[in-house]
Amino acid sequence: MRYKFAMDENLLIMKRMMYLITTLLMVSAGCNQTAEKYYNAGAMMFSLQEYDEAISDFTKAIEINPMYSEAYYNRGLANFSLQNYKGTIADFTKAIEINPKSEAYYNRGLANFSLKDYKEAISDFIKAIEINPVYSEAYYNRGLAKFSLQGYKEAIADFTKSIEINPKYSEAYFNRGMTEIELGQKDSGCLDLSTAGELGYKDAYEAIKEYCNK
Repeated sequence: MRYKFAMDENLLIMKRMMYLITTLLMVSAGCNQTAEKYYNAGAMMFSLQEYDEAISDFTKAIEINPMYSEAYYNRGLANFSLQNYKGTIADFTKAIEINPKSEAYYNRGLANFSLKDYKEAISDFIKAIEINPVYSEAYYNRGLAKFSLQGYKEAIADFTKSIEINPKYSEAYFNRGMTEIELGQKDSGCLDLSTAGELGYKDAYEAIKEYCNK
């Protein structure tokens, strides 16, 4: 989600044509260039991974309707994709002020995590969980943040909760296993790594070679 992908010339031309068509349709509408039309144009450009253009359109939507929480939210996603984490936080903060949703708190938490502000990230993940108690990704990433602060037992508790909600969450098994090994709990840790591998997490097998086959 954070990277632009290489694209061939034909695809680039097609994308530009789609954007031009959308722009022409909006111009033809005259003064009826509503916030929703800019928002929809931004959503299309986001889906095509043209994040700068998406941000431009979401910004125009916000200029028309300063209370457009979805436009702030999706501009935040576009900023995150460009690794503009401070811009991301500002957008999600505004979206939360207008309409507090678990996804906005969660994604602001990811931005704070990316800035290594783990305490703020944990705070955001807590808010997301309060709104949605079965948000497995929020438990998982709160676990990562706690691990980063060396709160290993608390991290294991979060990974465990994430797994309870989503028993096929291979990354949660992997990171719980690595945390258990960090605490000297080799048997349970290696079992979790094995489960992660069985669920398709390929890095688990390298970890098993390094930490378990000794």
